[in-house]
This record gives sequence, C-alpha cells and structure tokens, in this order.
Amino acid sequence: MLDSRQRAEWKTKDAWRALRILSEFVEGFDTLADLPPAVSVFGSARSKVDSPECEMAERLGAALAHAGYAVITGGGPGVMEAANKGANEAGGLSVGLGIELPFEQGINEWVDMGIDFRYFFARKTMFVKYAQAFVVLPGGFGTMDELFEALTLVQTGKVTRFPVVLMGSAYWRGLLAWLRETMAAESKIGPADLELMLVTDDVDEAVRHIVQADAALAAEQEALKSSAQSSSSPETGR
Repeated sequence: MLDSRQRAEWKTKDAWRALRILSEFVEGFDTLADLPPAVSVFGSARSKVDSPECEMAERLGAALAHAGYAVITGGGPGVMEAANKGANEAGGLSVGLGIELPFEQGINEWVDMGIDFRYFFARKTMFVKYAQAFVVLPGGFGTMDELFEALTLVQTGKVTRFPVVLMGSAYWRGLLAWLRETMAAESKIGPADLELMLVTDDVDEAVRHIVQADAALAAEQEALKSSAQSSSSPETGR
C-alpha cells in the first residue's frame, strides 16, 4: 500500500505524464498537418542493408516517391532506413516517426521530416492518420503490431478502407496459412477479412494497387459529395 505522500507523488507523475502525451499528439498533428498523400512503410530494424527486404524497401520508397507519395517509416535502421533512402534519393518527402528506445539508433540520415515519440500509441496514431496505405515488409513483434492494428481499424470501419500490402510473400506464407486454416476456419474472422491484404513481391504491383485504390476512394467520395449537394438543392419548376 502507498502512504499519502507516495499517492500524491504518483498523482503528480501521472498528471505530468498526461501533459507529455498531449504534447506528443500536438507536435505530431502540427508537424504533419500539411503532409502530402503518404504511405506508411513498416519492417524490421534488424534487417541488413544487403538483405532482400531492404533492397525491396529501397525500390519501393523510390517508386512511391515517383508516384507522388511521401514515405512514412519508423525512422530507424534496416527496412525503415532503406525505404527512407529510396524516397529521399528519388526526390520525394521522407518522414521518420522515431521512438525512444534504449537499443535503437535514433532517426536515420535519410529522413527529411522527423519526430521522436516516447509513447507507441501516439506514434501509431500518426502512422494511421496521415497515410493512404500501409506496406508491410518482413519484421518482428513491432511490425506485427502495426500490421494487425491497421487490419483491425480497416475491418471495424474505424478508418477509411485503405490498402494493406504485404511484401515478401515467402516470409508471410506461414502467417497467411494460419489466418486461413485456423482463424477463418474457426470463424474468428470472415472470408472478406482475408481480402483486406494484397501479398506481392512486385514493387510496381504494390504501388499500382495503392494508386488505384486511392483513385477509387476519391471517385467514391466525389460521388457522395455530388449526391449530397443534389439532395440539398431546392426543388425547381413549381
């Protein structure tokens, strides 16, 4: 049990923690407010520069930049750095949302716009809020966390349905089999949920899928806007 003095100290710490959390949201919203259309790219910080996933991530970053998208990563090494490098060298905007961890190197040198976060949930909000799509390359627990957060938000309609692309089909094969043969087979997810992801090894296919989904969403939103304007117009001809 805490005595009255200890309870007061905890209350004070929690109050300051709440302000720190708020400041991270404010900084993120303010810094990224004018961000152009963007794609969040996830993958392992531990991947070597010459690994297949890093080579793929660098080509992906360049292709996304050429298609007019900013590239958002966790700002770290490995796959994240490769995607930032590809975008930067292709003349695109390269964004890094770093996290304070004792064993990470900090924001990589290819980031044009960087923010450091202390709290994972504030950081993940920025990944989702400012992205038109998610691309996920091989990674560990953090990458899985980001993947399933994105899938859950799309599945539940908490965000606009945006593309989720898995790159490196061999790496994802076992997970996809488990989703299909266990989760879906036991009705824990529906067949439509398996369609939320595109799996590919082709950078051009991944970018094309994102561009097409973006265009389809824009057309749908324009149609809804036109319909709303038509229904609100005063009747004529009386």
